[in-house]
Amino acid sequence: MTYILNIETATKNCSVALAKEGKTILCKEIAEEGYSHAERLHVFIEAIIHEAGITLNDLTAVAVSQGPGSYTGLRIGVSAAKGLCYALGIPLLAIDTLQTIAMQVNATDGWIVPMIDARRMEVYSAIYDANFENQRAVQAEIITEDSFSDCQKKLYFVGDCALKCQTVLTKDNFVFLEEIKYPSANEMSLLSFIKYQKSDTVDVAYFEPYYLKDFMITTSKKVS
Repeated sequence: MTYILNIETATKNCSVALAKEGKTILCKEIAEEGYSHAERLHVFIEAIIHEAGITLNDLTAVAVSQGPGSYTGLRIGVSAAKGLCYALGIPLLAIDTLQTIAMQVNATDGWIVPMIDARRMEVYSAIYDANFENQRAVQAEIITEDSFSDCQKKLYFVGDCALKCQTVLTKDNFVFLEEIKYPSANEMSLLSFIKYQKSDTVDVAYFEPYYLKDFMITTSKKVS
């Protein structure tokens, strides 16, 4: 029996799901403005393992959202996943955060554009078709009225930056699904199971989150 623990902390949503044979059997998550991942994550993991009636030793692998996303959130999730894999001697699987958001869309036509807010008018985005196959690689981009203008297909935009993007992305073939804001560990279950079956694992010691941009520390411009 294949049990995979899925951890998603790339955005405001702190999410943990336990999957058996690629299907979610338990999921706990909460999205808070204060990024309570450090306090919530291990509580969720312990609760799910207990409620499922298994032990950590029953886990086959651990999957973690690899980014892009919040620097702090990603590091918390990856650190927890690495610690579990190292202690239990099981493989680590890395799942694309944007694909996890796209997996929440039920579309039979057009393409899906998952986006994660990167402050101001910049976003992290990718493009997937209705079968969740990647059509454009993940990138950081500044959204303008010309963004995605070369695409004639219907585009479904999802993610946590719909409000700011709707003001400039106004073409008739653009559809915003505002109810889909954050990636969830629930959608990681199938993706992680497929990767496990292919032995598509990452090195527990050397794996790093996909930040996409270098971390920058800025000083306050407030005049005292």
